[in-house]
Amino acid sequence: MKEIVDYLNDQHIICKSLKEVMPKTLGSRKRVALYVGINLKGYYCSVLYIEKKSRLLRKEAGELIALHEKLEAYQDTKILTRYIRIRAPLCSRAKAMLEENGWKVWNE
Repeated sequence: MKEIVDYLNDQHIICKSLKEVMPKTLGSRKRVALYVGINLKGYYCSVLYIEKKSRLLRKEAGELIALHEKLEAYQDTKILTRYIRIRAPLCSRAKAMLEENGWKVWNE
């Protein structure tokens, strides 16, 4: 979690509280780290962190969007800001799809 907090601070994003949500509680078998936080203005934000060797394709981007909708239902609140940090090769169509749906994408 410290790595995520440090990375968010580097991006000038500060959350008052940040807690991890296990994908298993949402009924997903994805190997992704999910975090839900509250920023300084009091709005909810979510951070997804993916690290893998293979390319992230458009199909998986759709699954991540569906996972975020499950997270909103689990938290019973609307999450306004969405961030995703990807440490894998990223398909350009997948990145465009995520950005169209309101995600801030950081690819390394």
